Amino acid sequence: IEAGGGVGGTWYFNRYPGARVDIQSLEYSYSFSEALQQEWRWSERYAGQPELLRYANHVADRFKLRDGIQLETELTSAAFDEPSRHWSVVASQQGGDVQRFVARFLVMASGPLSSPNWPGFKGLDSFKGKIYHTARWPHDPVDFSGQRVGIIGTGSSGIQIIPVIAQQTSDLTVFQRTAAYCVPARNSPLDETYQAQIKATYAAFRARNRRMHGGFSANLPPNPVSALTITPEEREAAFEARWQIGGFALLGAFNDLLVNHQSNALVAEFVRKKIRAVVQDPVTASLLCPTQTIGCKRLGVDTGYYESYNRPNVKLVDVSQHAIDAITPDGLTTHGTEYRFDALVLATGFDAITGTHTRLDLRGKGGLTIQEKWRAGPLNYLGLMVAGFPNMFNIAGAGSTSAFTNVIASIEHHVDWIADCISYLDANSLATIEATEAAEADWTEHVNMAAARTVFLSCNSWYLGANIPGKTRMFMPLAGGFPAYFERCVQVAREGYQGFRLA
Repeated sequence: IEAGGGVGGTWYFNRYPGARVDIQSLEYSYSFSEALQQEWRWSERYAGQPELLRYANHVADRFKLRDGIQLETELTSAAFDEPSRHWSVVASQQGGDVQRFVARFLVMASGPLSSPNWPGFKGLDSFKGKIYHTARWPHDPVDFSGQRVGIIGTGSSGIQIIPVIAQQTSDLTVFQRTAAYCVPARNSPLDETYQAQIKATYAAFRARNRRMHGGFSANLPPNPVSALTITPEEREAAFEARWQIGGFALLGAFNDLLVNHQSNALVAEFVRKKIRAVVQDPVTASLLCPTQTIGCKRLGVDTGYYESYNRPNVKLVDVSQHAIDAITPDGLTTHGTEYRFDALVLATGFDAITGTHTRLDLRGKGGLTIQEKWRAGPLNYLGLMVAGFPNMFNIAGAGSTSAFTNVIASIEHHVDWIADCISYLDANSLATIEATEAAEADWTEHVNMAAARTVFLSCNSWYLGANIPGKTRMFMPLAGGFPAYFERCVQVAREGYQGFRLA
């Protein structure tokens, strides 16, 4: 059941100008079919949205998946029926038709970033111009030529779209609440010789990446030494080498950048120096220099983001101390100043990880709602199942490493685990599987402790749900690394699904 009008998920909906993956294309791709790996040719180091969507459609066609996908259909409710031990599912199609399904298993494959965060600004409906959300971009091209445009948000989507639309608009005003750390993508056409080399040893390449903390290589293995154990000159050279490589390589320069605040401060200042060297106006440069620890929010991977602020038609407005008061028919007001626009872009991100679940009428045993179950945060076991919700699996959800990994690797891992689990149930004439409350409590404590050993709790982020008013604050993804998580899931299955109740 898919709400979109086509396959592709993120890459179907997020089609804003500049949308691009931040994991290298040769890694951000499926590994389950050697033939698929060999036949698909990537054109760029970091594929853009159009190419990623073509890839998704190619996969759907090549493996004849479309007959099993019902598009333009949105799940509205699902309830577990205890006597029959099945799920009763209700979905609505575009046009208003309602469909009902009875299923033994319910697999929530909605992903960690799929429910847009529509901000509750006063007067939003009064704006007379066009409003665009980066997560629900129109399918037809949007031309901002000669327009006055305001954009709210400087997270990953804002970082990608700002350099592109800055080249079109007559006037672009960026409203920033929190400055973002960005590293250069260094994107380029993918070298054919390099691509052929990877394809020649793809299995070994994938196996090596799965042993990396994030399930991807970032072109260099992490450096197994502390940033505090070498000379300042050596440290600066190591940072610079990773900066020139681009992408997420920088945070692997030393092994303690995300667990030691003193080391983190060194790499944070390195990035701030880069910002000050690029942005010509010192006031704007100062506003663009983040003060939080680097990595506690999603690290941006950009192409020309900071350079955009050197353009005469781009203005940065800081709303960290004086929030946006209201959207007006002609623009918005903040701190007593009105800004006028022809179009407004909301780069305000997502109700991450749990947003899709909590917007549903989703009920487990005894009519327990997911909203009640997760009132104190998204309790779960292994990120795969929730106590009280038998035979309901999550893919790349809370309690898993998905937010910190190459998510394609996480998806494949979860799908394989779930398929093996169902096969095990069938082979042993079992009808249901459900996480126990004790295993769920232990796993939730494990997720919290893993986060506490890092810098991730030092600032507000969507990892904590802090971008959604009223959302319970809890660190949702697992920060313990993909290899350890993978092995724990293997161990649980090997021991007869330890921590689960099978019946």
